[in-house]
Amino acid sequence: MSKAKNGGLKTATMIRNSDHDFLTRVKESEQDTFAQRAVAKAQDAQWIKRESARRDLGNWEDWRNLGEQIRQHVVRYLPDYLEEFSDNVEKNGGHVFFAQTDVEAQQFIKNLAIEKQVKQVVKSKSMVTSEIGLDKALLEIPGLDLLETDLAEFILQEDDWDEPTHLVFPALHKNRDQVREVFIKKLGYEGDNDPQHLARFARKVMRERFLKNEMSITGCNFAIADNGMINLDTNEGNADLCMAIPKIQVVCMGMERIVPSLKEAEVLDGMLARSAVGQKITTYCTFTSKQVDGETDGPEEFYVVIIDNGRSNALGTDFEPILQCIRCASCLNVCPIYRHIGGHGYGSIYPGPVGSILSPVLQGNYDDFSELPYACSLCSACTATCPVKIPLHKLLIKHREIEMDDKHMANIIDDTVMKVVGLGTGHSSLFRTALGMDHMALAPLARKNPDVAENLYSNGKHLEWMPFVFGGWTKVRDLPDPPAHSKNFRSWFAKHKKEQAKQGGLEAAVPQAPKNSNAFRPTGEPVLRADGYHQNGHPITEAHAHAKSQTKAPSRVGHHAASLAGENVPAGSHIDGDDIAKAAAQQEGTRNHD
Repeated sequence: MSKAKNGGLKTATMIRNSDHDFLTRVKESEQDTFAQRAVAKAQDAQWIKRESARRDLGNWEDWRNLGEQIRQHVVRYLPDYLEEFSDNVEKNGGHVFFAQTDVEAQQFIKNLAIEKQVKQVVKSKSMVTSEIGLDKALLEIPGLDLLETDLAEFILQEDDWDEPTHLVFPALHKNRDQVREVFIKKLGYEGDNDPQHLARFARKVMRERFLKNEMSITGCNFAIADNGMINLDTNEGNADLCMAIPKIQVVCMGMERIVPSLKEAEVLDGMLARSAVGQKITTYCTFTSKQVDGETDGPEEFYVVIIDNGRSNALGTDFEPILQCIRCASCLNVCPIYRHIGGHGYGSIYPGPVGSILSPVLQGNYDDFSELPYACSLCSACTATCPVKIPLHKLLIKHREIEMDDKHMANIIDDTVMKVVGLGTGHSSLFRTALGMDHMALAPLARKNPDVAENLYSNGKHLEWMPFVFGGWTKVRDLPDPPAHSKNFRSWFAKHKKEQAKQGGLEAAVPQAPKNSNAFRPTGEPVLRADGYHQNGHPITEAHAHAKSQTKAPSRVGHHAASLAGENVPAGSHIDGDDIAKAAAQQEGTRNHD
Protein backbone atom coordinates (compact mmCIF):
# COMPACT_ATOMS: atom_id res chain seq x y z
CA MET A 1 0.00 0.00 0.00
CA SER A 2 1.41 3.36 -1.02
CA LYS A 3 1.72 5.88 1.77
CA ALA A 4 1.28 9.62 1.31
CA LYS A 5 3.96 12.13 2.18
CA ASN A 6 2.01 13.27 5.23
CA GLY A 7 1.74 9.74 6.59
CA GLY A 8 -1.46 8.48 4.97
CA LEU A 9 -3.43 8.15 1.76
CA LYS A 10 -5.85 10.63 0.28
CA THR A 11 -8.13 11.91 2.97
CA ALA A 12 -11.73 13.03 2.93
CA THR A 13 -12.64 16.70 2.75
CA MET A 14 -13.54 16.73 6.42
CA ILE A 15 -9.93 15.92 7.35
CA ARG A 16 -7.03 18.26 6.61
CA ASN A 17 -4.52 17.05 4.06
CA SER A 18 -1.80 18.63 6.19
CA ASP A 19 -1.03 18.67 9.89
CA HIS A 20 -0.11 22.36 9.67
CA ASP A 21 -2.38 25.31 10.34
CA PHE A 22 -3.58 27.62 7.61
CA LEU A 23 -0.85 30.26 7.86
CA THR A 24 1.86 27.58 7.82
CA ARG A 25 0.31 25.97 4.74
CA VAL A 26 0.18 29.35 3.04
CA LYS A 27 3.84 29.97 3.83
CA GLU A 28 4.77 26.56 2.41
CA SER A 29 2.77 27.25 -0.73
CA GLU A 30 4.44 30.63 -1.19
CA GLN A 31 7.83 28.91 -1.20
CA ASP A 32 6.80 26.66 -4.10
CA THR A 33 7.63 29.17 -6.82
CA PHE A 34 7.13 26.67 -9.65
CA ALA A 35 3.56 25.96 -8.55
CA GLN A 36 2.88 29.68 -8.37
CA ARG A 37 4.16 30.20 -11.91
CA ALA A 38 2.21 27.18 -13.15
CA VAL A 39 -1.02 28.44 -11.63
CA ALA A 40 -0.48 31.93 -13.04
CA LYS A 41 0.25 30.56 -16.51
CA ALA A 42 -2.80 28.29 -16.40
CA GLN A 43 -5.06 31.10 -15.21
CA ASP A 44 -3.90 33.42 -17.99
CA ALA A 45 -4.23 30.75 -20.69
CA GLN A 46 -7.62 29.61 -19.46
CA TRP A 47 -8.87 33.19 -19.41
CA ILE A 48 -8.23 33.53 -23.15
CA LYS A 49 -9.68 30.12 -24.03
CA ARG A 50 -12.68 30.45 -21.71
CA GLU A 51 -13.74 33.91 -22.81
CA SER A 52 -13.27 33.00 -26.48
CA ALA A 53 -15.44 29.88 -26.13
CA ARG A 54 -18.13 31.81 -24.31
CA ARG A 55 -18.05 34.58 -26.87
CA ASP A 56 -18.46 32.06 -29.69
CA LEU A 57 -21.61 30.73 -28.02
CA GLY A 58 -23.11 34.23 -27.89
CA ASN A 59 -25.49 35.76 -25.34
CA TRP A 60 -23.45 34.30 -22.50
CA GLU A 61 -25.37 36.10 -19.77
CA ASP A 62 -28.62 34.61 -21.05
CA TRP A 63 -27.02 31.15 -20.93
CA ARG A 64 -25.88 31.87 -17.37
CA ASN A 65 -29.45 32.77 -16.43
CA LEU A 66 -30.68 29.52 -17.96
CA GLY A 67 -28.00 27.48 -16.17
CA GLU A 68 -28.90 29.12 -12.87
CA GLN A 69 -32.60 28.39 -13.40
CA ILE A 70 -31.93 24.71 -14.18
CA ARG A 71 -29.74 24.21 -11.12
CA GLN A 72 -32.02 26.13 -8.78
CA HIS A 73 -35.03 24.16 -10.00
CA VAL A 74 -33.28 20.84 -9.38
CA VAL A 75 -32.12 21.81 -5.90
CA ARG A 76 -35.62 23.04 -5.02
CA TYR A 77 -37.18 19.73 -6.05
CA LEU A 78 -34.21 17.52 -5.21
CA PRO A 79 -36.09 14.72 -3.38
CA ASP A 80 -38.50 14.30 -6.30
CA TYR A 81 -35.75 14.10 -8.93
CA LEU A 82 -33.65 11.71 -6.82
CA GLU A 83 -36.64 9.41 -6.45
CA GLU A 84 -37.37 9.57 -10.18
CA PHE A 85 -33.74 8.86 -11.06
CA SER A 86 -33.52 5.97 -8.58
CA ASP A 87 -36.69 4.38 -9.95
CA ASN A 88 -35.42 4.61 -13.53
CA VAL A 89 -32.01 3.13 -12.67
CA GLU A 90 -33.76 0.15 -11.13
CA LYS A 91 -36.09 -0.16 -14.14
CA ASN A 92 -32.96 -0.38 -16.29
CA GLY A 93 -31.69 -3.25 -14.12
CA GLY A 94 -29.29 -1.20 -11.98
CA HIS A 95 -29.02 -0.69 -8.23
CA VAL A 96 -29.02 2.50 -6.14
CA PHE A 97 -27.57 3.01 -2.68
CA PHE A 98 -28.12 6.25 -0.74
CA ALA A 99 -25.17 7.03 1.54
CA GLN A 100 -25.69 9.66 4.22
CA THR A 101 -22.01 9.78 5.21
CA ASP A 102 -18.62 9.11 3.66
CA VAL A 103 -18.24 6.03 5.88
CA GLU A 104 -21.49 4.52 4.58
CA ALA A 105 -20.37 5.09 0.97
CA GLN A 106 -16.93 3.60 1.63
CA GLN A 107 -18.37 0.56 3.37
CA PHE A 108 -20.92 -0.20 0.64
CA ILE A 109 -18.33 -0.13 -2.15
CA LYS A 110 -15.78 -2.01 -0.05
CA ASN A 111 -18.29 -4.76 0.79
CA LEU A 112 -19.31 -4.98 -2.86
CA ALA A 113 -15.71 -5.53 -3.94
CA ILE A 114 -15.25 -8.22 -1.28
CA GLU A 115 -18.54 -9.91 -2.18
CA LYS A 116 -17.65 -10.00 -5.90
CA GLN A 117 -14.09 -11.14 -5.06
CA VAL A 118 -12.65 -8.28 -7.12
CA LYS A 119 -8.87 -7.95 -7.35
CA GLN A 120 -8.45 -5.39 -10.17
CA VAL A 121 -10.19 -2.00 -9.86
CA VAL A 122 -9.76 1.03 -12.11
CA LYS A 123 -11.06 4.54 -11.42
CA SER A 124 -11.73 7.53 -13.59
CA LYS A 125 -11.34 11.04 -12.20
CA SER A 126 -13.86 11.78 -9.47
CA MET A 127 -13.65 14.51 -6.84
CA VAL A 128 -16.38 12.91 -4.76
CA THR A 129 -14.35 9.68 -4.35
CA SER A 130 -11.45 11.80 -3.09
CA GLU A 131 -13.90 13.58 -0.81
CA ILE A 132 -15.01 10.35 0.87
CA GLY A 133 -11.50 8.83 1.02
CA LEU A 134 -12.46 5.84 -1.12
CA ASP A 135 -8.93 4.94 -2.27
CA LYS A 136 -7.73 4.41 1.27
CA ALA A 137 -10.76 2.26 2.13
CA LEU A 138 -10.40 0.00 -0.93
CA LEU A 139 -6.68 -0.55 -0.46
CA GLU A 140 -7.44 -2.02 2.96
CA ILE A 141 -8.78 -5.11 1.11
CA PRO A 142 -5.98 -7.72 0.95
CA GLY A 143 -4.78 -8.38 -2.58
CA LEU A 144 -6.82 -5.62 -4.24
CA ASP A 145 -5.01 -3.52 -6.85
CA LEU A 146 -6.36 -0.02 -7.56
CA LEU A 147 -5.42 2.23 -10.48
CA GLU A 148 -6.32 5.86 -11.15
CA THR A 149 -6.69 6.19 -14.94
CA ASP A 150 -6.95 9.95 -15.37
CA LEU A 151 -3.40 10.91 -16.38
CA ALA A 152 -3.05 13.63 -13.73
CA GLU A 153 -4.52 11.42 -11.00
CA PHE A 154 -2.27 8.56 -12.17
CA ILE A 155 0.76 10.81 -11.72
CA LEU A 156 -0.38 11.76 -8.21
CA GLN A 157 -0.96 8.12 -7.29
CA GLU A 158 2.51 7.11 -8.41
CA ASP A 159 3.95 10.05 -6.46
CA ASP A 160 2.91 8.44 -3.17
CA TRP A 161 -0.71 9.58 -3.48
CA ASP A 162 0.07 13.28 -3.58
CA GLU A 163 -2.97 15.52 -3.17
CA PRO A 164 -4.64 17.26 -6.14
CA THR A 165 -4.27 21.03 -6.36
CA HIS A 166 -7.05 21.86 -8.83
CA LEU A 167 -10.54 20.53 -9.59
CA VAL A 168 -9.89 20.12 -13.33
CA PHE A 169 -6.06 20.00 -13.50
CA PRO A 170 -5.13 17.93 -10.41
CA ALA A 171 -1.37 17.77 -11.15
CA LEU A 172 -1.01 21.42 -12.09
CA HIS A 173 1.69 21.88 -9.44
CA LYS A 174 4.09 19.36 -11.04
CA ASN A 175 6.53 19.97 -13.89
CA ARG A 176 7.73 17.50 -16.53
CA ASP A 177 10.99 16.78 -14.71
CA GLN A 178 9.17 15.86 -11.53
CA VAL A 179 6.82 13.57 -13.48
CA ARG A 180 9.77 11.93 -15.22
CA GLU A 181 11.49 11.26 -11.89
CA VAL A 182 8.33 9.66 -10.51
CA PHE A 183 7.97 7.41 -13.57
CA ILE A 184 11.63 6.39 -13.41
CA LYS A 185 11.43 5.57 -9.72
CA LYS A 186 8.06 3.79 -9.68
CA LEU A 187 7.56 2.41 -13.21
CA GLY A 188 11.02 1.93 -14.68
CA TYR A 189 10.64 4.65 -17.32
CA GLU A 190 13.79 5.19 -19.40
CA GLY A 191 12.79 8.08 -21.67
CA ASP A 192 13.21 11.85 -21.60
CA ASN A 193 10.95 14.55 -20.15
CA ASP A 194 8.97 15.20 -23.34
CA PRO A 195 5.27 15.36 -22.30
CA GLN A 196 4.19 13.28 -25.30
CA HIS A 197 6.65 10.53 -24.45
CA LEU A 198 5.58 10.57 -20.81
CA ALA A 199 1.90 10.38 -21.80
CA ARG A 200 2.49 7.49 -24.23
CA PHE A 201 4.33 5.57 -21.54
CA ALA A 202 1.51 6.12 -19.05
CA ARG A 203 -1.05 5.04 -21.66
CA LYS A 204 0.82 1.79 -22.26
CA VAL A 205 0.85 1.03 -18.54
CA MET A 206 -2.82 1.80 -18.15
CA ARG A 207 -3.99 -0.10 -21.26
CA GLU A 208 -2.58 -3.32 -19.86
CA ARG A 209 -4.52 -2.74 -16.66
CA PHE A 210 -7.75 -1.87 -18.47
CA LEU A 211 -7.79 -5.31 -20.10
CA LYS A 212 -7.48 -7.03 -16.69
CA ASN A 213 -10.09 -4.81 -15.06
CA GLU A 214 -12.89 -6.47 -13.06
CA MET A 215 -14.63 -3.43 -11.56
CA SER A 216 -14.61 0.25 -12.43
CA ILE A 217 -15.46 3.27 -10.30
CA THR A 218 -16.44 6.51 -11.99
CA GLY A 219 -17.81 9.87 -11.02
CA CYS A 220 -20.83 11.53 -12.56
CA ASN A 221 -21.12 14.97 -14.14
CA PHE A 222 -24.89 14.77 -14.35
CA ALA A 223 -27.46 12.07 -13.60
CA ILE A 224 -30.49 12.09 -15.92
CA ALA A 225 -33.65 11.76 -13.84
CA ASP A 226 -36.11 10.77 -16.54
CA ASN A 227 -34.11 7.86 -18.03
CA GLY A 228 -31.78 6.68 -15.26
CA MET A 229 -28.55 7.26 -17.23
CA ILE A 230 -25.39 9.01 -16.08
CA ASN A 231 -23.42 11.60 -18.06
CA LEU A 232 -19.61 11.78 -18.03
CA ASP A 233 -17.51 14.46 -19.77
CA THR A 234 -13.82 13.68 -20.35
CA ASN A 235 -11.00 14.56 -22.74
CA GLU A 236 -8.83 11.45 -22.35
CA GLY A 237 -11.33 8.67 -22.97
CA ASN A 238 -10.24 6.76 -19.88
CA ALA A 239 -13.72 6.94 -18.36
CA ASP A 240 -15.21 5.30 -21.46
CA LEU A 241 -12.73 2.42 -21.16
CA CYS A 242 -13.58 2.14 -17.47
CA MET A 243 -17.26 1.77 -18.34
CA ALA A 244 -16.97 -0.41 -21.46
CA ILE A 245 -14.66 -3.25 -20.41
CA PRO A 246 -15.42 -4.45 -16.85
CA LYS A 247 -18.54 -6.37 -15.87
CA ILE A 248 -19.16 -4.19 -12.80
CA GLN A 249 -19.44 -0.40 -12.72
CA VAL A 250 -19.91 1.70 -9.58
CA VAL A 251 -20.92 5.34 -10.03
CA CYS A 252 -20.28 7.76 -7.15
CA MET A 253 -22.23 11.01 -7.30
CA GLY A 254 -23.04 13.88 -5.00
CA MET A 255 -26.78 13.95 -4.48
CA GLU A 256 -27.13 17.36 -6.17
CA ARG A 257 -25.54 16.27 -9.48
CA ILE A 258 -28.83 15.62 -11.23
CA VAL A 259 -30.83 17.13 -14.11
CA PRO A 260 -34.44 16.53 -15.17
CA SER A 261 -33.72 15.30 -18.71
CA LEU A 262 -31.21 15.12 -21.58
CA LYS A 263 -32.30 18.59 -22.66
CA GLU A 264 -30.94 20.19 -19.48
CA ALA A 265 -27.84 18.00 -19.57
CA GLU A 266 -27.09 19.29 -23.08
CA VAL A 267 -27.21 22.89 -21.86
CA LEU A 268 -25.00 22.28 -18.83
CA ASP A 269 -22.50 20.09 -20.73
CA GLY A 270 -21.82 22.96 -23.13
CA MET A 271 -21.49 25.50 -20.32
CA LEU A 272 -19.25 23.14 -18.32
CA ALA A 273 -16.83 22.56 -21.20
CA ARG A 274 -16.57 26.24 -22.08
CA SER A 275 -16.07 27.29 -18.46
CA ALA A 276 -13.71 24.49 -17.42
CA VAL A 277 -11.35 24.11 -20.38
CA GLY A 278 -12.46 26.66 -22.99
CA GLN A 279 -13.86 24.04 -25.39
CA LYS A 280 -17.21 23.94 -27.15
CA ILE A 281 -17.65 20.39 -25.84
CA THR A 282 -15.34 17.83 -24.27
CA THR A 283 -13.75 15.18 -26.53
CA TYR A 284 -15.93 12.50 -24.97
CA CYS A 285 -19.47 13.26 -23.79
CA THR A 286 -20.87 9.91 -22.70
CA PHE A 287 -24.28 8.75 -21.48
CA THR A 288 -24.43 5.25 -20.04
CA SER A 289 -26.33 2.80 -17.88
CA LYS A 290 -26.48 -0.99 -17.46
CA GLN A 291 -25.77 -3.03 -20.56
CA VAL A 292 -28.97 -3.97 -22.40
CA ASP A 293 -29.72 -6.96 -24.64
CA GLY A 294 -27.86 -6.76 -27.93
CA GLU A 295 -24.98 -4.62 -26.64
CA THR A 296 -21.46 -6.01 -26.68
CA ASP A 297 -19.91 -3.69 -24.11
CA GLY A 298 -20.89 -1.88 -20.96
CA PRO A 299 -21.37 -3.13 -17.41
CA GLU A 300 -23.50 -6.15 -16.69
CA GLU A 301 -23.88 -4.95 -13.10
CA PHE A 302 -24.53 -1.25 -12.56
CA TYR A 303 -24.47 0.43 -9.13
CA VAL A 304 -25.06 4.09 -8.31
CA VAL A 305 -23.99 5.42 -4.90
CA ILE A 306 -25.74 8.72 -4.19
CA ILE A 307 -23.80 10.59 -1.50
CA ASP A 308 -25.05 13.23 0.92
CA ASN A 309 -22.00 13.61 3.19
CA GLY A 310 -23.04 17.00 4.52
CA ARG A 311 -24.73 18.42 1.42
CA SER A 312 -28.09 18.45 3.18
CA ASN A 313 -26.55 20.95 5.63
CA ALA A 314 -26.94 23.55 2.88
CA LEU A 315 -30.58 22.85 2.02
CA GLY A 316 -32.93 25.57 3.16
CA THR A 317 -30.06 27.81 4.31
CA ASP A 318 -28.20 30.79 2.90
CA PHE A 319 -25.66 28.30 1.53
CA GLU A 320 -28.11 26.40 -0.67
CA PRO A 321 -26.80 28.10 -3.86
CA ILE A 322 -23.46 26.26 -3.47
CA LEU A 323 -25.33 23.08 -4.48
CA GLN A 324 -25.76 24.63 -7.93
CA CYS A 325 -22.02 24.12 -8.56
CA ILE A 326 -21.11 22.04 -11.64
CA ARG A 327 -17.38 21.75 -10.67
CA CYS A 328 -16.03 23.69 -13.65
CA ALA A 329 -13.32 25.37 -11.52
CA SER A 330 -13.85 28.64 -13.36
CA CYS A 331 -13.79 30.41 -10.00
CA LEU A 332 -10.33 28.99 -9.26
CA ASN A 333 -9.07 30.23 -12.60
CA VAL A 334 -9.84 33.87 -11.77
CA CYS A 335 -9.14 33.90 -8.03
CA PRO A 336 -6.14 36.04 -6.96
CA ILE A 337 -5.81 34.09 -3.70
CA TYR A 338 -5.66 30.75 -5.47
CA ARG A 339 -3.11 32.27 -7.85
CA HIS A 340 -0.95 33.14 -4.86
CA ILE A 341 -1.18 30.01 -2.68
CA GLY A 342 -2.34 27.26 -5.06
CA GLY A 343 -4.58 24.39 -4.01
CA HIS A 344 -2.61 22.84 -1.16
CA GLY A 345 -2.74 26.00 0.92
CA TYR A 346 -6.48 25.51 1.49
CA GLY A 347 -6.03 22.20 3.30
CA SER A 348 -9.13 20.74 1.61
CA ILE A 349 -9.79 18.49 -1.38
CA TYR A 350 -11.89 21.39 -2.69
CA PRO A 351 -9.68 24.51 -3.03
CA GLY A 352 -10.47 28.00 -4.28
CA PRO A 353 -13.65 30.02 -3.67
CA VAL A 354 -15.97 27.04 -4.08
CA GLY A 355 -13.91 25.01 -1.60
CA SER A 356 -13.82 27.84 0.92
CA ILE A 357 -17.62 27.78 0.95
CA LEU A 358 -18.25 24.07 0.52
CA SER A 359 -15.71 22.62 2.96
CA PRO A 360 -17.24 24.07 6.17
CA VAL A 361 -20.73 23.17 4.88
CA LEU A 362 -19.80 19.53 4.27
CA GLN A 363 -18.02 19.30 7.60
CA GLY A 364 -20.93 20.91 9.41
CA ASN A 365 -18.69 23.18 11.49
CA TYR A 366 -15.68 25.48 11.28
CA ASP A 367 -13.25 23.39 13.32
CA ASP A 368 -10.81 22.74 10.46
CA PHE A 369 -11.77 25.39 7.93
CA SER A 370 -12.49 28.56 9.90
CA GLU A 371 -9.76 30.48 8.01
CA LEU A 372 -10.99 29.64 4.49
CA PRO A 373 -13.76 32.28 4.27
CA TYR A 374 -11.02 34.86 4.88
CA ALA A 375 -8.85 33.52 2.06
CA CYS A 376 -10.62 35.96 -0.22
CA SER A 377 -10.10 39.55 -1.38
CA LEU A 378 -13.87 39.95 -2.06
CA CYS A 379 -13.07 41.09 -5.59
CA SER A 380 -16.14 39.05 -6.72
CA ALA A 381 -14.38 37.81 -9.88
CA CYS A 382 -15.54 34.30 -8.93
CA THR A 383 -19.17 35.39 -8.86
CA ALA A 384 -18.82 37.16 -12.19
CA THR A 385 -17.40 34.09 -13.97
CA CYS A 386 -19.57 31.36 -12.44
CA PRO A 387 -21.63 29.80 -15.26
CA VAL A 388 -24.58 29.08 -12.96
CA LYS A 389 -24.42 32.44 -11.15
CA ILE A 390 -23.59 31.29 -7.63
CA PRO A 391 -23.05 34.44 -5.50
CA LEU A 392 -19.74 33.07 -4.24
CA HIS A 393 -18.31 36.20 -2.63
CA LYS A 394 -21.59 36.81 -0.78
CA LEU A 395 -21.54 33.27 0.60
CA LEU A 396 -17.99 33.82 1.84
CA ILE A 397 -19.17 36.96 3.63
CA LYS A 398 -22.03 34.93 5.13
CA HIS A 399 -19.53 32.43 6.53
CA ARG A 400 -17.66 35.34 8.11
CA GLU A 401 -20.86 36.68 9.63
CA ILE A 402 -21.67 33.33 11.18
CA GLU A 403 -18.17 32.92 12.57
CA MET A 404 -18.09 36.41 14.07
CA ASP A 405 -21.70 37.12 15.05
CA ASP A 406 -23.17 33.71 15.81
CA LYS A 407 -20.21 31.64 16.94
CA HIS A 408 -18.09 34.53 18.32
CA MET A 409 -14.89 33.03 16.95
CA ALA A 410 -13.01 36.31 16.72
CA ASN A 411 -9.72 36.84 18.53
CA ILE A 412 -10.52 38.95 21.60
CA ILE A 413 -7.79 41.51 20.89
CA ASP A 414 -8.65 41.80 17.19
CA ASP A 415 -12.35 42.02 18.02
CA THR A 416 -11.70 44.86 20.45
CA VAL A 417 -9.51 46.69 17.92
CA MET A 418 -12.18 46.44 15.23
CA LYS A 419 -14.85 47.72 17.62
CA VAL A 420 -12.67 50.74 18.34
CA VAL A 421 -12.13 51.26 14.60
CA GLY A 422 -15.88 50.97 14.04
CA LEU A 423 -16.53 53.56 16.75
CA GLY A 424 -13.99 55.96 15.29
CA THR A 425 -15.13 55.65 11.68
CA GLY A 426 -18.78 55.86 12.71
CA HIS A 427 -18.48 59.40 14.15
CA SER A 428 -17.31 62.22 11.94
CA SER A 429 -15.63 64.17 14.72
CA LEU A 430 -13.60 61.17 15.88
CA PHE A 431 -12.72 60.32 12.29
CA ARG A 432 -11.46 63.86 11.60
CA THR A 433 -9.41 63.73 14.80
CA ALA A 434 -7.83 60.43 13.70
CA LEU A 435 -6.96 61.88 10.30
CA GLY A 436 -5.24 64.75 12.02
CA MET A 437 -3.10 62.41 14.11
CA ASP A 438 -2.38 59.45 11.81
CA HIS A 439 0.89 60.84 10.41
CA MET A 440 2.35 61.59 13.85
CA ALA A 441 1.04 58.39 15.46
CA LEU A 442 2.52 56.11 12.79
CA ALA A 443 5.78 58.01 12.32
CA PRO A 444 7.74 55.71 14.74
CA LEU A 445 6.81 52.68 12.60
CA ALA A 446 7.68 54.22 9.24
CA ARG A 447 10.81 53.15 7.40
CA LYS A 448 12.63 54.97 4.61
CA ASN A 449 12.61 52.79 1.47
CA PRO A 450 12.75 53.48 -2.27
CA ASP A 451 9.33 53.68 -3.91
CA VAL A 452 8.49 50.72 -6.15
CA ALA A 453 5.11 52.14 -7.19
CA GLU A 454 3.83 55.67 -7.59
CA ASN A 455 1.60 56.99 -4.85
CA LEU A 456 -0.17 60.33 -4.90
CA TYR A 457 1.24 61.31 -1.50
CA SER A 458 4.40 59.24 -1.42
CA ASN A 459 7.11 60.65 0.84
CA GLY A 460 9.50 57.70 0.52
CA LYS A 461 8.45 56.13 3.82
CA HIS A 462 6.50 52.92 4.31
CA LEU A 463 5.08 50.83 7.13
CA GLU A 464 6.45 47.29 7.02
CA TRP A 465 4.90 46.17 10.30
CA MET A 466 1.73 47.00 12.19
CA PRO A 467 0.26 45.44 15.33
CA PHE A 468 -2.94 43.46 15.91
CA VAL A 469 -5.33 42.77 13.04
CA PHE A 470 -3.57 45.32 10.80
CA GLY A 471 -0.56 43.02 10.63
CA GLY A 472 -2.35 40.91 8.06
CA TRP A 473 -1.94 43.75 5.59
CA THR A 474 1.74 44.50 6.20
CA LYS A 475 2.76 40.81 6.11
CA VAL A 476 2.36 40.81 2.35
CA ARG A 477 2.66 44.49 1.35
CA ASP A 478 4.06 47.79 2.53
CA LEU A 479 1.64 50.48 3.63
CA PRO A 480 2.59 54.00 2.49
CA ASP A 481 3.20 56.37 5.35
CA PRO A 482 0.17 58.69 5.71
CA PRO A 483 0.89 62.29 4.68
CA ALA A 484 0.98 65.11 7.18
CA HIS A 485 -2.44 66.55 8.02
CA SER A 486 -1.78 69.71 6.01
CA LYS A 487 -0.99 67.58 2.93
CA ASN A 488 -3.69 64.91 3.05
CA PHE A 489 -6.55 64.74 0.55
CA ARG A 490 -9.19 66.40 2.70
CA SER A 491 -6.96 69.36 3.43
CA TRP A 492 -6.01 69.63 -0.24
CA PHE A 493 -9.65 69.41 -1.35
CA ALA A 494 -10.81 72.05 1.15
CA LYS A 495 -8.06 74.40 0.01
CA HIS A 496 -8.77 73.71 -3.66
CA LYS A 497 -12.48 74.30 -3.11
CA LYS A 498 -11.83 77.69 -1.48
CA GLU A 499 -9.56 78.75 -4.34
CA GLN A 500 -12.23 77.83 -6.89
CA ALA A 501 -14.88 79.68 -4.94
CA LYS A 502 -12.72 82.80 -4.89
CA GLN A 503 -12.40 82.62 -8.64
CA GLY A 504 -16.17 82.19 -8.96
CA GLY A 505 -15.77 78.94 -10.85
CA LEU A 506 -16.92 76.29 -8.43
CA GLU A 507 -20.65 76.97 -8.48
CA ALA A 508 -20.71 77.41 -12.23
CA ALA A 509 -18.60 74.33 -12.86
CA VAL A 510 -20.68 71.94 -10.74
CA PRO A 511 -24.41 71.98 -11.62
CA GLN A 512 -26.68 71.27 -8.68
CA ALA A 513 -28.54 67.95 -8.73
CA PRO A 514 -32.30 68.35 -9.14
CA LYS A 515 -34.27 67.93 -5.95
CA ASN A 516 -36.73 65.61 -7.68
CA SER A 517 -34.99 62.33 -8.65
CA ASN A 518 -37.52 62.06 -11.47
CA ALA A 519 -35.81 65.03 -13.11
CA PHE A 520 -32.80 63.34 -14.66
CA ARG A 521 -32.65 66.00 -17.39
CA PRO A 522 -30.61 69.04 -18.37
CA THR A 523 -31.30 72.05 -16.18
CA GLY A 524 -34.25 74.02 -17.56
CA GLU A 525 -36.07 71.11 -19.23
CA PRO A 526 -39.69 70.32 -18.28
CA VAL A 527 -40.09 67.63 -15.63
CA LEU A 528 -43.10 65.37 -15.15
CA ARG A 529 -43.97 64.85 -11.50
CA ALA A 530 -46.93 63.29 -9.73
CA ASP A 531 -48.56 66.72 -9.45
CA GLY A 532 -47.97 67.84 -13.05
CA TYR A 533 -45.19 69.41 -15.15
CA HIS A 534 -42.53 71.64 -13.62
CA GLN A 535 -39.65 73.68 -14.91
CA ASN A 536 -36.87 74.99 -12.65
CA GLY A 537 -39.04 74.03 -9.68
CA HIS A 538 -42.13 75.98 -10.84
CA PRO A 539 -45.39 74.51 -12.24
CA ILE A 540 -46.03 75.06 -15.97
CA THR A 541 -48.85 74.16 -18.31
CA GLU A 542 -48.97 70.84 -20.13
CA ALA A 543 -48.97 72.58 -23.52
CA HIS A 544 -45.89 74.60 -22.57
CA ALA A 545 -44.15 71.42 -21.39
CA HIS A 546 -44.94 69.63 -24.62
CA ALA A 547 -43.64 72.53 -26.66
CA LYS A 548 -40.43 72.61 -24.68
CA SER A 549 -39.91 68.84 -24.99
CA GLN A 550 -40.37 68.96 -28.75
CA THR A 551 -37.69 71.62 -29.10
CA LYS A 552 -35.26 70.31 -26.50
CA ALA A 553 -35.37 66.50 -26.68
CA PRO A 554 -35.35 63.85 -29.40
CA SER A 555 -38.78 62.91 -30.64
CA ARG A 556 -38.85 59.48 -28.97
CA VAL A 557 -38.13 60.96 -25.53
CA GLY A 558 -40.72 63.68 -26.06
CA HIS A 559 -43.28 61.15 -27.25
CA HIS A 560 -42.56 58.91 -24.27
CA ALA A 561 -43.02 61.78 -21.83
CA ALA A 562 -46.24 62.85 -23.57
CA SER A 563 -47.60 59.30 -23.39
CA LEU A 564 -47.13 59.37 -19.62
CA ALA A 565 -48.94 62.70 -19.18
CA GLY A 566 -52.18 61.02 -18.18
CA GLU A 567 -50.54 58.46 -15.86
CA ASN A 568 -50.13 58.81 -12.14
CA VAL A 569 -46.35 58.73 -11.94
CA PRO A 570 -45.05 58.14 -8.39
CA ALA A 571 -42.69 60.79 -7.11
CA GLY A 572 -39.09 59.74 -7.56
CA SER A 573 -39.73 57.23 -10.36
CA HIS A 574 -37.70 57.39 -13.56
CA ILE A 575 -39.03 57.99 -17.06
CA ASP A 576 -36.93 56.11 -19.62
CA GLY A 577 -33.73 57.23 -17.93
CA ASP A 578 -31.50 55.89 -20.70
CA ASP A 579 -33.17 57.98 -23.38
CA ILE A 580 -33.22 61.03 -21.14
CA ALA A 581 -29.51 60.62 -20.43
CA LYS A 582 -28.83 60.49 -24.17
CA ALA A 583 -30.99 63.58 -24.65
CA ALA A 584 -29.07 65.35 -21.91
CA ALA A 585 -25.78 64.57 -23.62
CA GLN A 586 -27.06 65.86 -26.95
CA GLN A 587 -28.39 69.04 -25.38
CA GLU A 588 -25.13 69.80 -23.53
CA GLY A 589 -24.02 73.35 -24.30
CA THR A 590 -27.31 74.37 -25.95
CA ARG A 591 -29.61 74.58 -22.94
CA ASN A 592 -31.80 77.64 -22.35
CA HIS A 593 -32.60 78.62 -18.79
CA ASP A 594 -35.89 80.34 -18.00
